[in-house]
Amino acid sequence: MQPATKNKLTALIITYNEMGYIERCIDSVRFADEIIVVDSYSTDGTYEFLINDPEVSVFRHPFENFTRQKTVALQKATHDWVLFLDADEVVTPELEQEILKTMDSGTPHAAFWCYRKFMFKQAPLHFSGWQTDKNYRLFRKSSASFSDCKLVHETLEVCGSSAVLEHKLIHYCYKDYSDYRNKMLHYGRLKAKEDFYKEKGFSYLLMGIKPVWKFIHHYILRLGFLDGKKGVTICYLNALGVLERYRELKRLEAKNKLTTYLVMP
Repeated sequence: MQPATKNKLTALIITYNEMGYIERCIDSVRFADEIIVVDSYSTDGTYEFLINDPEVSVFRHPFENFTRQKTVALQKATHDWVLFLDADEVVTPELEQEILKTMDSGTPHAAFWCYRKFMFKQAPLHFSGWQTDKNYRLFRKSSASFSDCKLVHETLEVCGSSAVLEHKLIHYCYKDYSDYRNKMLHYGRLKAKEDFYKEKGFSYLLMGIKPVWKFIHHYILRLGFLDGKKGVTICYLNALGVLERYRELKRLEAKNKLTTYLVMP
């Protein structure tokens, strides 16, 4: 009797200026049968680091939005089982074993959610809205695709049932104040473009209310105050990202009106 064929795994990552993050991420997925990275023309040495790693296949693709970038990466996967990580995430040894056992278990599920442990520098953040944070990370390429309806916080559309993995990913999202602030501003601008394309109009009322509500929701209702000063920092920066979303939407609408006016006969 022939032994069962081992399911093979592709680890996928997208990057842009990820030095300080990507090293740990790559080391944590070396158990995969192939590691593929799509880089958005990094300028901090990320690309050079990746091309010098013999276990990594790296490609360059100009950044349009997160959904497009992840779709490009997914198209390059050789194997059906895919583990898709952000560059600031790390697979623990316990999660590695769970992933391998799950793939070889004959599971009927097409995709698996994974909870994440948010790290503030080198210490875990227990609340501030992150305690229930989870994303699709392990899935079958043949049963999933990224929806083109979102430019940021992309949505994986799954054909089939889903389940949740027991062990958590480690999420090293907060390196320092400036780095996380820039991430939130970048996400805010992308969300504004998404709103603009969907013809969601700018509103001073929403610009005033939404950032305040974001802070209150995460700091009070999601228990951010229990994280101390770290909670204040994270909740403030998350709210700042929402404020930037409306600032950028206002700029986009003003630019569009000016362009329309200039081309009118």
